[in-house]
Amino acid sequence: MRAPIWLPMPVRRTLRVLRRYSRVLGRRFEHWSAPARRQWRRSLQLRVVALTLVASSVLVGAFGFFVAQNSARILLNRAHDEVASSMNSKVKYAVSQLSVYVTADDPTLGRTINTTVSNLADGDPAESGGSIVSMRADNFPGFVPVTSADVNTDELITEDLRRTVAEEGKVAEQVRTAEVGGNRVKYLVYGTTVPSRFGHLELYYLVPLTTEDSAANQIRTTVLVTGLALVILLGVVAGLVTRLVVLPVRGAARTAQRLSAGLLDQRMKVDGEDDLALLAASFNQMAANLQRQIVRLEEMSRLQRRFTSDVSHELRTPLTTVRMAADLIFSEREEFDPAVARSAELLQAELDRFESLLTDLLEISRFDAGFAALDAEHTDLVPIVQRVTDRLTGLADRAGVTIELRVPETPVIAEVDPRRVERVLRNLVGNAVEHGEGRPVQVTLACDDGAVAITVRDHGIGLKPGEERLVFNRFWRADPSRARQTGGTGLGLSISAEDARLHGGWLEAWGAPGEGAQFRLTLPVRAGDRLLSAPLPLIPRDRAPAIEATAAVEPDAPAEVV
Repeated sequence: MRAPIWLPMPVRRTLRVLRRYSRVLGRRFEHWSAPARRQWRRSLQLRVVALTLVASSVLVGAFGFFVAQNSARILLNRAHDEVASSMNSKVKYAVSQLSVYVTADDPTLGRTINTTVSNLADGDPAESGGSIVSMRADNFPGFVPVTSADVNTDELITEDLRRTVAEEGKVAEQVRTAEVGGNRVKYLVYGTTVPSRFGHLELYYLVPLTTEDSAANQIRTTVLVTGLALVILLGVVAGLVTRLVVLPVRGAARTAQRLSAGLLDQRMKVDGEDDLALLAASFNQMAANLQRQIVRLEEMSRLQRRFTSDVSHELRTPLTTVRMAADLIFSEREEFDPAVARSAELLQAELDRFESLLTDLLEISRFDAGFAALDAEHTDLVPIVQRVTDRLTGLADRAGVTIELRVPETPVIAEVDPRRVERVLRNLVGNAVEHGEGRPVQVTLACDDGAVAITVRDHGIGLKPGEERLVFNRFWRADPSRARQTGGTGLGLSISAEDARLHGGWLEAWGAPGEGAQFRLTLPVRAGDRLLSAPLPLIPRDRAPAIEATAAVEPDAPAEVV
């Protein structure tokens, strides 16, 4: 492990201040950029136009740079060719003028050089932007350089250029910028030797590139303006084209939202015969088919609910008559033969199950019809939990199960429907006793400021992955053969889930093979409040590492880290 780097106190303070300001700036930037980022995520048209502008800007910029650079190079090459051609004629003229001199000491040589330089110059550079001619003789120390204009050429004719021309005898060129006549002017400087009978002199021809620079600048400006106009035009075209595509898609999204909200008669507008029109027509056909299927299913569901409700109500009357006769027979069973007495007991037990099934079917039909109402009142949940466990003690004793109750010593008051809460707990504890495999069942009650939670934990066979979502389905059984002997109607957990939803609460399940299961009922303390958390964990703390499964009947319930 590396040792920490020691820093002086001022440096550490500075680093802390920088980190604090960087966090503040980061939060401010996120706050300022939040609307733009939200618009970027939501608008397809904005993304397409922005990407088109970026891509076209890069392409147009690269093309414009290539055109401008190539144009400037062409202009410079043309200037090179013209200067080279002119330089050859000037050298010939200078050679013809100096060929009569045998020595450099001739007193008329200076006047001839001045005349030659003046004749070779093309106008006044300070007034008309003409060229500059300069003749030097670095091999003759006493020779004074002659220039066609009163211009300081030290910035234009550099030491490297003079060395190349004077010492190596080569033709050299360079582009330099100097101040002439109060303006910064770019010159193309050519240098070459002028042979004579007494030695060679250096002739420098300086041509201004004002025309070429002006033409290059005009080309750059034209390319820039044209590129900007092209980019803007591409952005407008991309926006218009995207709008033609996005508007039907937005219309389809709005229509789909209305369809999902239950407005089954909504349709898209079909214009033309293109692909978008085909999409709209297909969407409308799909919506029509869905409407027919939904109406058909709703009608079937309504008929099914009505059938269940009608059958349940109609069976009440004969069941009451049969119950009265069965009760009479059951009360006189001791006077019958053992076989007849046993039949009376079986008849009584099956009538109890049949009556329980009818009660559950009627309750389910009320939930399906939307007639279930919550009769909420401020209730102490501790006596309810104790009453449920006391009533199921006989069932637990027959199954060899011990019910362990863990409730607070103080009252737990919540605004609930006590009848429905007691029914949920009776289903949960009864299922835990039946599936507990003879091991203890823990019932725990806890509360906080916003919620009340009750967990029922057993240590039976548990739930396999995926079964935790099926336990709340109607008539579902984890072990059909076993449940038909000891189980109920298969509607208990479904009714319990509906009771939890009616309270605005959660009914959740956890299970692991061989580790048992735990169900948690969470209800708001005040009716109508939204649940945010539960005071008890869904996954028990005593669980061993194993494959686990959790599920909740409330899809909006937040995930919980235990």
